[in-house]
Amino acid sequence: MSSTTLVLFLVLQLAHPVETSVANCIPRKTVKYQAGKITAFMKEGLSNVSTLLVNEETDMLFVGGRDAVFALDLNNISREIAREYWFATQERQLECIHRGKDELRCQNYILSLHKINNSYLYVCGTNAYHPTCDYMLIHGMNLSLQGRVEESRGRCPFEPTPNYASVFVDGEFYSATSNNFLGTEPIILRNMRNPVRTEFKTSWLNEPSFVHMELVHESESNPNGDDDKIYVFFTETAVEFEFYDKLLVSRIARICRGDLGGKRILQRRWTSFLKSRLSCSIPELNFHFNIVQDIFFLRRRKWQESVFYGIFSQQWGRLDISAVCAYSMKNIEEVFSKGNYKVAVAVEHSPVKWMVYRGEVPVPRPGACVDNFARSLGYNTSSDLPDKVLQFVRDHPLMDNSVNPIGDRPVLLKRGSTYTRIVVERVTGLDKHTYNVMFLGTDDGYLHKAFSCDGEMFIVEELQLFLSPEPVRALRLSSEKGVLYAGSQSQVVQLPVSECRRYKYCLDCVLARDPYCAWSQSANECVLLTKQAGSKTTNLIQSVKYGDASSCLNVENRVRKCVFTLGNNVFLKCVPLSNLASVVWKFNGSRLRTEDSNYLLYDGGMAIFNVTLDAAGFYDCLSVEKSRGKEFHIIVARYALYAQEKTEEANVIAMAKKHSEKGTEEFQSLEPSLLPDEAVIQESLGSRREKISLRVLGAGSVILFMCLLIWNFCKGHLPLLWKSREASSKPTDAAGPESAVLAAEGLGGVRESSDTQTSMS
Repeated sequence: MSSTTLVLFLVLQLAHPVETSVANCIPRKTVKYQAGKITAFMKEGLSNVSTLLVNEETDMLFVGGRDAVFALDLNNISREIAREYWFATQERQLECIHRGKDELRCQNYILSLHKINNSYLYVCGTNAYHPTCDYMLIHGMNLSLQGRVEESRGRCPFEPTPNYASVFVDGEFYSATSNNFLGTEPIILRNMRNPVRTEFKTSWLNEPSFVHMELVHESESNPNGDDDKIYVFFTETAVEFEFYDKLLVSRIARICRGDLGGKRILQRRWTSFLKSRLSCSIPELNFHFNIVQDIFFLRRRKWQESVFYGIFSQQWGRLDISAVCAYSMKNIEEVFSKGNYKVAVAVEHSPVKWMVYRGEVPVPRPGACVDNFARSLGYNTSSDLPDKVLQFVRDHPLMDNSVNPIGDRPVLLKRGSTYTRIVVERVTGLDKHTYNVMFLGTDDGYLHKAFSCDGEMFIVEELQLFLSPEPVRALRLSSEKGVLYAGSQSQVVQLPVSECRRYKYCLDCVLARDPYCAWSQSANECVLLTKQAGSKTTNLIQSVKYGDASSCLNVENRVRKCVFTLGNNVFLKCVPLSNLASVVWKFNGSRLRTEDSNYLLYDGGMAIFNVTLDAAGFYDCLSVEKSRGKEFHIIVARYALYAQEKTEEANVIAMAKKHSEKGTEEFQSLEPSLLPDEAVIQESLGSRREKISLRVLGAGSVILFMCLLIWNFCKGHLPLLWKSREASSKPTDAAGPESAVLAAEGLGGVRESSDTQTSMS
């Protein structure tokens, strides 16, 4: 099958089934940006936020951005405690520009913040493409760099990129980044004490994009005397697959903390470096999410029970799906300690082909840490290992077995959102069951709260973190405070892990299935469960596993009275309780049919066109939501419609007559509160008084005009009709013209007054 045919086959095969399987996994609630509900830090000088560091012991949140480090109050991040600027020198910037980089990128981007203790941080920045690390002193309300600048090639990226990882462990700094200006030498490095690094071989690292690095204390209570491990997660170009284009795969690599390198072979190189493919796929479709975006390590008391959570996306196609897969430490440990190795074999008419190694494996096991078994053979450190073991691990760094997720499938699939960051917290519900709650940042500035229970994916809600859509670049959790901290390009926000009071009804609170929340029957509100730990929980209702709200009591909603005019259109507002709920309208107790042309049901309400007297009555809007096969109803809006032309008594009689003809009993049992109240009656009476006042004013104007007309006749300003005719037939005397003019002026004035009065009337 050709490469083009293969891609078309995959797209056609996957598009419909994947879309169907993800369609129901939508956030139950969508909460838009609310300035008063989210605490934000956004000030001049803060830009290009790349890393956050939570220190619960000192109640500080450290923020790394461009040219500066900020210290914020962990309880209220809008309060800035201190800041320390760290600029690249002018000489460094000019050198960077001369090497072909733009002025903006030739700044100092702080990419690493690590806590040494409560008084010191280890800080690394790009320093105008000249990576540099330094120690920062925390003294009261002040931050200050110590000036112990170190050459940091391989510790920090040359450019401001998210494709790096690092961890600080007991005075040892581990990093995964590029070792040169061009970015062509990927490296996983330990420095400060006993520097060791990876080989510059494509079989070890092939164009990797590093994501995360984590220390796992596997030496604790270990009967085999094993060592602690450093795990590195990244995406790289696959060497073991033949494809028409570069095929990307997600990897998990492992190195031993006590690795000192070899004596003759692999000097100052890792003798324990092994890597395996990190699988995240839909098995029935053979569809792989091959690019890892972020990793979170959920620690447990026993390291074997700890879990890695990863966000993945696909390399090709426009399916726009993000997946979350979970990996148990027990499974990871078995792949590296018991799995088969791959070997590169030269094949005729073909480049190197990677196959399962079937030959003899040297002892002690290549890539394993020095444990009790190795010590029993006389190998106390990695430098004591025999050459054949070191040569084998140098040529066979890739494991044949892949690390598969728990349940062999994703714990969450989401279409239409690209996840960028993840943190996870364990929460115990009222049922004593523990739920792993995932908080996921998106590329458009939303935060999703989700969990997986018995194979079911459920997204509790999505919250808009920023006013404008910005990717979530950093996400941290303070379990002690019960607070999340999220950073974007230009700001940092703080929000609680749950806002239970957002749910106003018992039904809404329980159907949310939020492990943090429960409905308190005594307080008649949705409360944070952790605050009820010391009190009785008998009056609390929660159903995370099933979403069963059968214990909730019915809620009586206030009836809104609406007066309509015959022939007009009426709009009734109604919003369902969640994105998973549908709306059902009832008219006088009977469900409305969508096929009725007089009604238009739309998102947000209903329209009634060209209303007639038959439209008068009672309308109920119900939010209907299904959960685990059960259906739950709640009336979220009630309306009483009656015509404006009718009197109160006649309107009620008409409505009652109409309802009785339908054979229902609901209208007859209505309470007086459902009928028009005195305020409506007073409004109607006021309208009548206004009409009467206008009529009286008009009549008064007519009477005033008549009085003025009679007064002008009596004064002689207006001659009577017959006298004016006689005057017109007589010859005019000396005073005649003047009198005529006055008479004309008088008549004109009266006419003007008359016109005015007529206009007023």
